[in-house]
Amino acid sequence: MEISVNFLDNLRLEAKFNDFTVVTDQPIRYKGDGSAPGPFDYFLASSALCAAHFVRLYCNARNIPTENIRLSQDNIVDPENRYNQIFRIQVELPDDLSEKDRKGILRSAERCTVKKVVQTQPQFEIEAVSNLSEDAQALLMVEPDDDHRTFIEGKDLPLEQTIANMTGILEDLGMKIEVSSWRNIVPHVWSLHIRDAYSQMCFTNGKGATKEAALCSALGEFIERLNCNFFYNDQFFGEEIANSAFVHYPNEEWFKPGPDDAVPEGLLDAHCMAIYDPDGELGGSNLIDTNSGRADRGICALPYVRQSDGETVFFPSNLIENLFLSNGMSAGNTVPEATVQCLSEIFERAVKKQIIEEEIVLPDVPRSVLEKYPHIVEGIDALEAQGFPLVIKDASLGGQYPVMCVTLMNPKTGGVFASFGAHPSFEVALERSLTELMQGRSFEGLNDVPAPTFNSLAVSEPNNFVEHFIDSTGVVSWRFFSAKHDVEFCEWDFSGTTEEEAERLFGILAEMGKEVYVAVYEELGAPVCRILVPGYSEIYPVEDLVWDNTNMALDYREDILNIHSLNDDQLSDLLERLEESQIDDYTNIITLIGIEFDENTVWGQLTVLELKLLIALALQRHEDALDRVGQFLQFNDNTVERELFYQAMNAVLEITIDDELELDDYRYNLNRMFGEQTMEDVVGSVEGRVRFHGLTPTNMQLEGLEKHQRLLESYKKLHAARAAKAGIPS
Repeated sequence: MEISVNFLDNLRLEAKFNDFTVVTDQPIRYKGDGSAPGPFDYFLASSALCAAHFVRLYCNARNIPTENIRLSQDNIVDPENRYNQIFRIQVELPDDLSEKDRKGILRSAERCTVKKVVQTQPQFEIEAVSNLSEDAQALLMVEPDDDHRTFIEGKDLPLEQTIANMTGILEDLGMKIEVSSWRNIVPHVWSLHIRDAYSQMCFTNGKGATKEAALCSALGEFIERLNCNFFYNDQFFGEEIANSAFVHYPNEEWFKPGPDDAVPEGLLDAHCMAIYDPDGELGGSNLIDTNSGRADRGICALPYVRQSDGETVFFPSNLIENLFLSNGMSAGNTVPEATVQCLSEIFERAVKKQIIEEEIVLPDVPRSVLEKYPHIVEGIDALEAQGFPLVIKDASLGGQYPVMCVTLMNPKTGGVFASFGAHPSFEVALERSLTELMQGRSFEGLNDVPAPTFNSLAVSEPNNFVEHFIDSTGVVSWRFFSAKHDVEFCEWDFSGTTEEEAERLFGILAEMGKEVYVAVYEELGAPVCRILVPGYSEIYPVEDLVWDNTNMALDYREDILNIHSLNDDQLSDLLERLEESQIDDYTNIITLIGIEFDENTVWGQLTVLELKLLIALALQRHEDALDRVGQFLQFNDNTVERELFYQAMNAVLEITIDDELELDDYRYNLNRMFGEQTMEDVVGSVEGRVRFHGLTPTNMQLEGLEKHQRLLESYKKLHAARAAKAGIPS
């Protein structure tokens, strides 16, 4: 994690990380102002808090109340060497706690990450750099080794060379990549999380049988998502990019909607239109891109090559971001390698969806077959030794598709977790199923997976597949565990050279009657493919283009960002549009308008319901506001401070609306209950003197929205690189 430090007045310092700010000072006796703890004080507190965190996790998992548990830490300093210290952590436990739990709580405190890092004796490297933001890969910790060349199946270059190539690309873009976590809790199963240190909304996860393979996976995913603009899906690019020569890619084209909002000629093809507009409801306005919001410019569309005849077909960027998410995108050392990975993921997700929705019972993989892959068996056995039974299934549906499945059962919670993996190689597909299962997860994390069900509607519900796509935590059917399988086991093999594997996978889709559309991006230095298979590789339902399109943001973004400057008529109009839209009241404003607010602010927690409430207050519609306050208090999950604000608001509105009550009669005790400042803000809001309490003013130039600005800076690096490659002045 990158921690940026700013020098404030006197001896005060400011550290910024994620969305938090920490200020340190020195005691007055050391010439400071004594306004905040010192740096070393924070360090001391961090180990005590970390130990307490793991104690709480232990207790929460076993429903042990923590009210009567206390923890303290003392640091005992060696008088002859002040850097030699003993940290003594003591835990006070209730007398009625069992001996087993007493030992368990103490063992949990031992897991403190701060303690373990200190005990490992971290190394400190202090150096001068010309630009902090462009010191790109200092934190990766896995250095390519010229003396070793590790080849694995599915990669056309050694892992070490792949790491070097990909880190070089990111360095050239000026992106500083940091590893925030590594996991290797069972043998031959590695995973990690990497992110852009400056814009932490840009992150990926990697997995593999070795740390190098996992790092390749994470870097490849990062580069694929950069090339395909996935990090910036649904986000407002800002007015500078929206008004530039191109918005997404230099080869994009813009199409004006036809008469009566018709989808214009030259966009999509007959095959796609039959899939995406089966009932003739799709309009050109449904395809305006969310990112630029330039409805006046038309529909931004991107070229894809139709594989059946080599013709170019233009797909609206809006359609791609609304329906496909990250499905069907991959980076590789070569175009065929990237293509194989793309197609493998498409099959993995489509076959998984078919198996889950149709409740197909898959055959077990015989132990004799598993034993051909000892390193995979070692990982399986290690998980089972931890108390998690695994079911290893052939998901090829009789040898039709290169897909495998590993399903974990958690007897502690009754939950199950089905992980799928795909690749032309049986071994690689099986390995991917296992590494996907544990990607970024701890053993405790496996307590959150849902229980299976015999309710077929819950299994086939479209959002269940979305949950499976996002993190594989959707629901599966109990029928999946029947001993009577619906298809026979097949020890399949689609492997060959990467060119042969790509051809075979394309062939399967052709035999299924699917049209395939491919875009290849090589401008940044690594081949990246994005493949669309209409009617097969979408994640969201096609009807979302009409009924739940992300470009609904264009109806509200400008007004919401400018809300402090709207007059009463404009506010009434905004409130009326929100009501008529039937948008769920609990939709957050971040999602609605495509702006990344700091989640620790009121903007970051704001929902459509609360926005309507604040507008009603601004318009002095007290009864309307009171109804919404009741909804907020009953259903909303917000900060304690915000909830108390609305409890006070509820009381003041009740008093204001009742002609027989006077606020002055209650003000003294309301002040004692909620505090004078809160009451001043509440009464000011009810009387109209305070408008939109808690929402800091901003505008379409995104003033004050640092988190979104950091995201835009990330995209501008990418945009500038594309412009330079295409010879377009930036």
